[in-house]
Amino acid sequence: MAVRWVKLELAVAAFDARRFAGYLTRCETEGIRLCTLAELGDTPENRRALYALNKECSADIPERGEFFSYEEYTERRFAVPSYDPRAVVLALDGAEWIGMAAMSKHGNFVFNQMTGVRAGYRGRGISIAMKTVGMRFAREYRAHTVRTFHHPANTSAIAMNRRLGFVDTEE
Repeated sequence: MAVRWVKLELAVAAFDARRFAGYLTRCETEGIRLCTLAELGDTPENRRALYALNKECSADIPERGEFFSYEEYTERRFAVPSYDPRAVVLALDGAEWIGMAAMSKHGNFVFNQMTGVRAGYRGRGISIAMKTVGMRFAREYRAHTVRTFHHPANTSAIAMNRRLGFVDTEE
């Protein structure tokens, strides 16, 4: 039987970042820096670090399968018109990359490709903080919606997105 993915959508205009300001403050208080790949520098070294973090965080996605090689990742993530380093939000603890929330541009919407936090940092609201920062890009890009989808067994990611205001959709 085929898996029925959970498809979610958030209206950008309806997102109230003030509701999630406490998550940003908590990160700041704990010394977690939130920035974009554009701010940090869209360099080959930083792209390689993003790949490593994405690969590590993706290992927990139900039925994910083998992760892309770096070459495949480069072709699918960076060498496409939908890529924008301003749409990749990172969480850093000192020099350590601990989280990412990556979006891509598609006409009048942005797609949330991946949000992940290293296991030792989970449960602290870092994902919500990163996605809140990512909504700034969605607004700057003038997207109407943010879309994402999840394996139905990825209940924590689904719950986190619903807390942000995402609703189920069939598109």
